[in-house]
Amino acid sequence: MASGSDRNPIIIGGLPSQVPDFDPEETQEWLDSLDAAVDERGRERARYLMLRLIERAREKRVAVPEMRSTDYVNTIATKDEPFFPGDEEIERKVLNATRWNAAVMVSRAQRPGIGVGGHIATFASSASLYDVGFNHFFRGKDDGLGGDQIFFQGHASPGIYARAFLLDRLSEAQLDAFRQEKSKAPNGLSSYPHPRLMPDFWEFPTVSMGLGPLGAIYQARMNRYMEARGIADTSQSHVWAYLGDGEMDEPESLGQLSIAAREGLDNLTFVVNCNLQRLDGPVRGNGKIIQELESQFRGAGWNVIKLVWDRSWDPLLAQDRTGILVNKLNTTPDGQFQTYATESGSYIREHFFGDDPRLRDMVKDMTDDQILHLGRGGHDHKKVYAAYAAAKAHKGQPTVILAQTVKGWTLGPNFEGRNATHQMKKLTVEDLKRFRDRLHIPITDKQLDEGYPPYYHPGRDSEEIQYMHDRRKGLGGYVPTRVVRAKPLVLPEDKTYATAKKGSGQQSIATTMAFVRILKDLMRDKEIGKRFVLIAPDEYRTFGMDAFFPSAKIYNPLGQQYEAVDRDLLLAYKESPTGQMLHDGISEAGCTASLIAAGSAYATHGEPLIPVYVFYSMFGFQRTGDQFWQMADQLARGFVLGATAGRTTLTGEGLQHADGHSQLLASTNPGCVAYDPAFGYEIAHIVKDGLRRMYGENSEDVFYYLTVYNEPIQHPAEPENVDVEGILKGVYRFKSGERGMIPAQIMASGVAVPWAVEAQQILADEWNVKADVWSATSWNELRREAVEVEQHNLLHPEEELRVPYVTQKLSGSEGPFVAVSDWMRSVPDQIARWVPGTYQSLGADGFGFADTRGAARRFFHIDAQSIVLAVLTELAKEGRIDRSVLKTAIDRYELLDVAAADPGAAGGDA
Repeated sequence: MASGSDRNPIIIGGLPSQVPDFDPEETQEWLDSLDAAVDERGRERARYLMLRLIERAREKRVAVPEMRSTDYVNTIATKDEPFFPGDEEIERKVLNATRWNAAVMVSRAQRPGIGVGGHIATFASSASLYDVGFNHFFRGKDDGLGGDQIFFQGHASPGIYARAFLLDRLSEAQLDAFRQEKSKAPNGLSSYPHPRLMPDFWEFPTVSMGLGPLGAIYQARMNRYMEARGIADTSQSHVWAYLGDGEMDEPESLGQLSIAAREGLDNLTFVVNCNLQRLDGPVRGNGKIIQELESQFRGAGWNVIKLVWDRSWDPLLAQDRTGILVNKLNTTPDGQFQTYATESGSYIREHFFGDDPRLRDMVKDMTDDQILHLGRGGHDHKKVYAAYAAAKAHKGQPTVILAQTVKGWTLGPNFEGRNATHQMKKLTVEDLKRFRDRLHIPITDKQLDEGYPPYYHPGRDSEEIQYMHDRRKGLGGYVPTRVVRAKPLVLPEDKTYATAKKGSGQQSIATTMAFVRILKDLMRDKEIGKRFVLIAPDEYRTFGMDAFFPSAKIYNPLGQQYEAVDRDLLLAYKESPTGQMLHDGISEAGCTASLIAAGSAYATHGEPLIPVYVFYSMFGFQRTGDQFWQMADQLARGFVLGATAGRTTLTGEGLQHADGHSQLLASTNPGCVAYDPAFGYEIAHIVKDGLRRMYGENSEDVFYYLTVYNEPIQHPAEPENVDVEGILKGVYRFKSGERGMIPAQIMASGVAVPWAVEAQQILADEWNVKADVWSATSWNELRREAVEVEQHNLLHPEEELRVPYVTQKLSGSEGPFVAVSDWMRSVPDQIARWVPGTYQSLGADGFGFADTRGAARRFFHIDAQSIVLAVLTELAKEGRIDRSVLKTAIDRYELLDVAAADPGAAGGDA
């Protein structure tokens, strides 16, 4: 086995061993020729000849293994660099002022008594990458369109604030309120890009690493989708994602590269800031992260531009006729390059150039200082400009720019390239003086010695500030900027929901199908029908949504270039370049990214979309909960459907499909309005109100989560004078008890409401108990409102005490309260403290398993008979009945025997 030093970390690909050699003699001649080239002219010459042969083979369309990595030099040769249209001297002054203010802002935020810190090293390394974008590429929104969508690297936010300060978009008071959002309100600046906290500034939350690249891919795709469907002109919009090389370790960063290549998203550019460091150490100390990423992106079908060295290397590379320098660059690991960034010129001369006389000869006329300043490509404006221009000009593929930089660049020897740089938040006075001198900032020693370091602004009328304004005006306005231009939608009339309100008659349907029927009617609406974006992870048929295939069709920019196997079916699979349905494959992360991009289109492009994302509920908030948090931060709107919900309704699938907790997870998201409806008419009122709240007048920045089930039940017609307020606020009396003398209350949600009705019947027939059944459409919303009421009462003792809605609603109801659902008990327990009476809950706590629905419910003791026992138990505690009846009930209903339960309707499939 090869040793670590012998093993090539980049697998380039070999020849298939099973191919026979039809002319061994000719093969040997070619091998002998290669051997001779190596022996007589050296490995470097032989390598050059091989590369030329591969190049010629491609020209002749001879299939050879793809080379997924290239030399450790810039992709764009010096001779191919375009003219740089900017004033590099002015841009240097602008960037120096930005660098200074970014570092000072973080340093001041670490002052005694505040200590909220910040990060300065990331922006220090990527400053030029951003500056070239701001000056020459990033399009604003002043033309009324969406401009460019820029996913700024989260830890670089101080630099973005510092630039906005120079442009008078932010004040000095705001910079001093960095990370002090409440104590310094209204001047507070969020720590990272958070649209919810700064809704006029930031557009895309990115600091949860990995979500930025994932979101950027699906944003670029959403732009194409909106263009194809004629909803918005996104033809001039380009998506830029600024990422860290360490961030690329996140599975989400690389997991969806293929869709960008497959759909030819040449409106997308990744800029990976390869400063070779993670948060606390090297990214690939023994390897080469740029080479590794090049291999991965090329393999996924991306255009790769490597930006490794600045212009000071050009003369050296030009004289490298033997390839010795390129070979040295190829074989030096990242950990060593990181060390070179912290060492002296003499050290670099000895350790990099010193081990070969040809290398030593290259730099014999260079001073140690000149060697020290052989720089990285990501700090060179002209090189960055060339890379960006090439990315924008490239057609047919997304582009990644791999730009090498030094973490903490220009911050001084205590910061540059140090492993601890990420955690270093404050510069000493000596650090500041060195930093000032390097940037040529006109601030005196006295100013630095006597207090907190001051910000620097060259003056509103200065040449550099006017240059900045002129560049932004020429590019269509200031960025980042979030603008909401969308108009409220004309919402459907009540008759659109009439079918759902009629109930299902004698037919049994699942609430999933009840929702789909409502959605079908909504999509026919001439005002908003085209704005629905259907999203599912390869489960449209499972959720009964194949009915949309013939009319809405599945979006594919290439259309359907094959004859579908099910073409003779009425509901055949149908793809179209103008399709309305997004079929992202088995990728909940990809689907959620589509959901976020669609749900924020009202702000990004001024055109509201109504995403409807349907998925197995177990794989929603549990699997992609971080993205739902991102969705709330991005102020995205839409409907999220956790289908096949509940711990016991999909029991044939077993443990990992049995969701008994997503409602609890949803309750932790302040932007999520979550419901667990039981019947079609409840869903109709919830959807209608959701459209009003998210897309009507005075729209709110929320999204709706509905848990719907796969278990068929009969849906009653909407009762006369139904309590719509109760449905929307979270609870209403569904069915009053008609017989019995002893009062009790049963609260149930979702699929558990029919169990509660059955328990009501048993209690009346066998135990003389008159129980009312309440449908708790949202335990979460009841709790949320109650908490708000308590908070108000806490802070306004002089006012009359407010009463939570759930308390008001249940007041006057006699007897104990028993709550039941197909969720863990923590879900209904959310409201326990505000229920005006004895309260007990039943729930499906623990792992799910495969069995019949009846057996599962008997095991968790949430079926109708268990509800009866729970009501009797609470009545016994209150002295309304004798405790001896409890054992009688247990024996009568065989509650200790799971096998004795009625298995119920078949429940293995969705």
